[in-house]
Amino acid sequence: MAAVYAPPVQDLIDELGRLPGIGPKSAQRIAYHLLKRPKEDVQRLARALQQAKERVVFCERCFNLAEVSDTLAPDTDPDTFSVECAICADPHRDTAVICVVEEPKDVVAVERTQEFKGRYHVLQGAINHLEGVGAEQLRIKELLVRLGKEEIREVILCTNPNIEGEYTALYLARMLKPLGLIVSRIASGLPVGGDLEYADELTLGRALEGRREMDG
Repeated sequence: MAAVYAPPVQDLIDELGRLPGIGPKSAQRIAYHLLKRPKEDVQRLARALQQAKERVVFCERCFNLAEVSDTLAPDTDPDTFSVECAICADPHRDTAVICVVEEPKDVVAVERTQEFKGRYHVLQGAINHLEGVGAEQLRIKELLVRLGKEEIREVILCTNPNIEGEYTALYLARMLKPLGLIVSRIASGLPVGGDLEYADELTLGRALEGRREMDG
């Protein structure tokens, strides 16, 4: 059977289809869109992707996104370089309070509220046994290491208000409570089943203000 697409087009569709939330039809539409755009537009997108991969790493402390300095040698592998994000490096942040979120995009959502002045810890996901994601796949071990090294007074569990986020928050609360910390959960001002990135600043800010202490 003859191939439907030329090999370069099929390769493009296949790679786009690997992205989260992109199905076969969406991959085809994006591929067609890119092929119709001027060459300069596609080159600009390619440069942005390359620069992001070369210049952005995970913060060595909280696992938020962090930018690698321009002073690195050109042949330095960013994946082996340790750097703190701008929030962890900010001396004006409250180092005694950690807000635990699922993804770096959730840090952006919380920061937009201007209600939280502490530091973050990014789990890089939530417990989801149906998709094979257990606690060992998340940055929970690193969180425990931080709690042992840093003088932390309170941990705010700011995972998404859906089944996976609630389960992850409950799992963490049971683990952290015996450590003698204040373990709180954002209030229910957020819609159940929603994601932090879609919450408006006012709703998320009130949820932070109204957080409740969790039982272990």
